[in-house]
Amino acid sequence: MAGVRLDGVAKRYGKQVVIEKLDLEIRDREFMVLVGPSGCGKSTALRMVAGLEEISGGRISIGDRVVNDVAPKDRDVAMVFQNYALYPHMSVRANLAFGLKMRDVPKTEIDRLVDGAAEILGIGPLLDRRPRQLSGGQRQRVAVGRAIVRHPAVFLFDEPLSNLDAKLRLQMRAEIKKLQARLETTTIYVTHDQVEAMTMGHRIAILRDGKLQQVGAPLEVYDRPANVFVAQFIGTPPMNVVRAVLEPGGARLRGAAFALDVPPPLQRAIAGLGNRELVVGIRPEHVREGAGDGRLPVEATVEIVETLGDEVVVHARAGADAFVYKQEPTRVPSAGARVVLGLDGSALHLFDGETEQRIEERH
Repeated sequence: MAGVRLDGVAKRYGKQVVIEKLDLEIRDREFMVLVGPSGCGKSTALRMVAGLEEISGGRISIGDRVVNDVAPKDRDVAMVFQNYALYPHMSVRANLAFGLKMRDVPKTEIDRLVDGAAEILGIGPLLDRRPRQLSGGQRQRVAVGRAIVRHPAVFLFDEPLSNLDAKLRLQMRAEIKKLQARLETTTIYVTHDQVEAMTMGHRIAILRDGKLQQVGAPLEVYDRPANVFVAQFIGTPPMNVVRAVLEPGGARLRGAAFALDVPPPLQRAIAGLGNRELVVGIRPEHVREGAGDGRLPVEATVEIVETLGDEVVVHARAGADAFVYKQEPTRVPSAGARVVLGLDGSALHLFDGETEQRIEERH
């Protein structure tokens, strides 16, 4: 097994900068998820680790070896692609064995490795079929199996579940996570789906426009986002964010249609900032109807109600500011209703209005 390090790694196409000085360490046996919107550079970073893209600067190490100039086939990595990349004219067994044959692995060893991977993935009965005879989920298992048989130092997954339906994605997500835990192979997994990132990774790395925004355990990133982008990208529904001006004295924040008392720990954090615009964030689960129990009141109008079965998601507006919150299905407000929202002051997040970086609490 081996860890992976990216030190100042950059990728440029002429004057276009795709990735700018990416520093990231993936620990040995870790499941690291690279997540971000389309075009953020996550797949490019993965392909540079695989050797399928040349780097424009920096250094990539796998284990103790710098692999900048090492051919893809010699990097001891195995990659699973979004489109499966199976050979349509070959059986499942032949697809699994192909890479091993190219490396002149003895036939008896190939049979052992293929049968072992098929057993792990539950595709033994499918070994004589062709890819066209398989479902999407079965094809993805074959693609994963082709990586497993090589026993690489590092697994690389490039949005492997994007072509599957919602139910199958959920099933395969769990299977890949269990597989990584069983094999204990260092894994880098790319996705644009923050739910996949939160549920699968030991740690997640959020990218935006080729720049690393934050790295941490899923709950760490969720509870303490480094900036407004991370706060709104991680979480479903996303964090509510509104702009407000800090009043003299630092005890109240005034928005366009509301005023909020600042809890003491946050007062200490913003002491001395003066009459300054801040971004206030709060998760939907920390907003509810009713302003009792010391919650901060905001008057709003309900715009949309989404019924999900076990809960409803309510979209409301206070002046120009939008608030989304969750409600029990037994208490469904109607569109146009006036409500008083209670915000949990202890769960507020504050960000600098100019840089949009997190302002840390002081205890």
